[in-house]
Amino acid sequence: MFSSLTPGYGGPLPQLADTYTRLDALKARLDAHRPLAPEVVKNLHADMVVRYTYHSNAIEGNTLTISETKVVLEDGVTIGGKSMREHLEAINHREAIDYVVELAGQSGALTEAEIKDLHQIVLKSVDSANAGRYRQQNVLISGAGFTPPDFLHVRECMEGFCAWCAGAAANLHPVERAARVHADFVNIHPFVDGNGRTARLLMNLELMRAGFPVVIVPVEERSAYYANLDAVAVKGDYAPFVEQVCGLVEKSFAPYWFVLGVHAESEGDSNGAQA
Repeated sequence: MFSSLTPGYGGPLPQLADTYTRLDALKARLDAHRPLAPEVVKNLHADMVVRYTYHSNAIEGNTLTISETKVVLEDGVTIGGKSMREHLEAINHREAIDYVVELAGQSGALTEAEIKDLHQIVLKSVDSANAGRYRQQNVLISGAGFTPPDFLHVRECMEGFCAWCAGAAANLHPVERAARVHADFVNIHPFVDGNGRTARLLMNLELMRAGFPVVIVPVEERSAYYANLDAVAVKGDYAPFVEQVCGLVEKSFAPYWFVLGVHAESEGDSNGAQA
C-alpha cells in the first residue's frame, strides 16, 4: 500500500500533457480579460462562496440545501430544523475561503502553521478541542480501503508534506500539484475531523496562487471522488483523481465566460469561480 510518508509518489503524469495544454490555454484566455472589473469580481466571488460552501459541506453530510446555505451566509437567518453545527459549518467555511483568498495573495510555500490556522477556522465553535490541533489518536475512515498513519507519525508526515510542497511540487503542473496536495493531505488525515474540507481548501489555494479558478467538487460526484482518492492511498495511483480535478478545473471557467459575455469553447456546467 502507498505510504503517506512519501508525498508526490510516482512523479508527474505525462499522459495528461495534452489536458494541461488545454487548461493552460483556457487560463491564458481568461488572463487576457484581467484585471476584471470590481463588480464582476464581487459577483463571481459571491456566487462561488455559496456554491463551494454548499457542496463541500454536503459531501461531509451537512443537510443545508444550496438555497438554505445562501440564506445563512448572506442574510444571517437560522434555518428551522437544522442543527447549530450545520449553520456553523457554513459560516466557518465562508471564513475559511476568505483566509485562503488572503493566503493566495502571499508568496511562499504552504506551512504547517497556515494549515493549522485554516483547520481552526473550519472547526471553530464546532469542535474547539481539536480545531487546529493534530490528532492524538488513531482513526479509521469509514468505507475507505486504507488506514491513515498512526497518530505518532502525523507530525513527521506533515513535515514531509510541507517540505514536498516547498520543493519537488514546484516541478508539477499547477493543476496536478493542487490535486496531489489534496490527495496527500487527506490520506495523512492529520486531524480528527475536518480533513476533507481542509484538503479541498488547500487544493484551491494552490490553484488560486497559480491563477486558476476555484474548483468545486460537486456532491453528485462524491462516490467517484472517494474512489479516486482511495486509488491514491491504496495503490499510489494519482491518475484518476488528477483527471477528475482537471475536468472540474475546465468546467470552472464557465462562470467567467458567462459574466464576461465570452463564447465558451467547451461545454460543461459551472463548478467554480475565482477572480
